[in-house]
Amino acid sequence: MFSGVSTSSLFLREMNEDALSVLNALGVKSTEIFLTTFSEYTEEFARLLVSRRGNLKVNSVHLLNTQFEPQLFGGHPRAKKDAFDILHRAMESAHIFGAERYTFHATTRLKRNASPLNYDALGANFAEILAACAEHEVKLCLENVHWALYNEPGIFSQLKRCCPGLLGVLDVKQARLSGYPYQMYIKDMEGSISHVHLSDVDENGKICLPGRGIFDFEGCLRRLKDAGFDGALIVEVYPRDYGGYAELKRSCDYLDELIDKIE
Repeated sequence: MFSGVSTSSLFLREMNEDALSVLNALGVKSTEIFLTTFSEYTEEFARLLVSRRGNLKVNSVHLLNTQFEPQLFGGHPRAKKDAFDILHRAMESAHIFGAERYTFHATTRLKRNASPLNYDALGANFAEILAACAEHEVKLCLENVHWALYNEPGIFSQLKRCCPGLLGVLDVKQARLSGYPYQMYIKDMEGSISHVHLSDVDENGKICLPGRGIFDFEGCLRRLKDAGFDGALIVEVYPRDYGGYAELKRSCDYLDELIDKIE
């Protein structure tokens, strides 16, 4: 296991290219690049990121879900084609700047009267999306998100049966927001966890950097290890959840100490 920081943790503090420079200067080991808009899904922007990443390992890419991901599952042929065109551009960019994994939300589940999931149909959709990502040597990784497709334990394992190449992303914050213990998500994704998004929470339920709150990180990392996980632990907090940038590196150092302890 190894630590890292998502560029989303610097959202609106720094543009993505500058966020990479900040994280590299801090000595952070790895990152997830959160591309935020269509103008960033280009070869030109990807090469700018390459010039700024320094020694950072780019573990994964994250895109703004609601821009096009739900339309990848849609029935309207033009909307679906446009969505796949965007996907291909974004994945080609990811390949250029070195991201081998795509943190994916899929559809939204905001309607109260949402119909039960059709796993056969979803499996076919996921296989098509996975194949498009594979053309650019990027792995498709579904994240648990309380307002998106994977909003409760059990969904990933069902999809995995229909689409064996699918990987998962554990987000402990989103697990808490979903109302299910994160341990249930680890069990659901066991053997297929690509990477993890980590944040802490204080006694009042406010999000903070790992090591600043009450979350049992050592217990979480031990459970991940027992589930066969050996990947990136990406710090993902909101920009208002910390002060100076040096705090991000101290949070990574805290995680590195725990990694050394359990490995």
